Amino acid sequence: WADFRRQYERDVVSGLAVRSRDEVKASLDHFQRVVAPVRMIALTTESIDRFTAARRGERGKKRGDLVSPATVNKDLRHVKAALKKAFQWGYLTRLPEFDFERVPERLPTFITEEHFAALYEACDGAGKPSGLPNVTAAAWWRALLVTAYMTGWRIGDLLALRRADLDLDAGEAVVRWRDTKGKRDERVRLHPVAVEHLKDLSGSFDPDVFPWDHNRKTLDEEFRRLQRAAGIHLPCRGEHEHTPACHAYGFHDLRRAFATENAPNMSADALQRLMRHKSYLTTQVYVNLSRQLDAAVGGLHVPEVLKKQKKAAESRERQCP
Repeated sequence: WADFRRQYERDVVSGLAVRSRDEVKASLDHFQRVVAPVRMIALTTESIDRFTAARRGERGKKRGDLVSPATVNKDLRHVKAALKKAFQWGYLTRLPEFDFERVPERLPTFITEEHFAALYEACDGAGKPSGLPNVTAAAWWRALLVTAYMTGWRIGDLLALRRADLDLDAGEAVVRWRDTKGKRDERVRLHPVAVEHLKDLSGSFDPDVFPWDHNRKTLDEEFRRLQRAAGIHLPCRGEHEHTPACHAYGFHDLRRAFATENAPNMSADALQRLMRHKSYLTTQVYVNLSRQLDAAVGGLHVPEVLKKQKKAAESRERQCP
């Protein structure tokens, strides 16, 4: 196992994006801690099931919470990918079977139009980033929020956007493969509303469109602070000790808002291209199905007796002075 892991991290993991490298190593660390593998040939389906059962019962990120099924599945995916490579390299003669956890289907959260408007106004109180020449923190945040809301881009895509790849006159931006989860260059048309807000950042000489001289945690904290200033306090139905993050949107909720608000007005293929998903199934996760079913619900058959009741009620309303 030790020999395989060194080779796997050197030849495979090292070629991944930084965040992906960290996630793979963390999952392999969990597997190594629980299963304590020594010889690769000893890894069997029973080893995988034992790992799944142990992870399922471990403490989650929040006090009083257990590791979520989605997190267990993420670990399993990384372990499966590693053992698949071990099989290809000859470390294993047989690939173990993997049974994934069933993930509860919850309605996705997304930033509503009302909350977006409140956030937009709250940007006047933004404190970071500071010290940018000719650019205020309020303009920075408004440009970030509007561009995210109008493009559906991931926060990583936005922070990696370079000024050299932005053509405001043409209303276009180039997203580089090194900076995206999809690993491909793309030229993207920008909505005029996003272009106008991005123009407010043109006075900065920084090579990044959205320069941020703090760590990612600080960015999340500032985003939550803006939400508190906007009066946003979301309910949390999780059975754990709540933290400020429980009651606030994350940046991915801007991406979900883009999908939810635009899904009824465009084809799924168009939405998939705009969100730059490789898989159509991934796009479907972000689609608010209830909006797509509105037309079908409106066309449902109504019993005649209910139609008569509705007509009678409407008649009484018209007769009232």
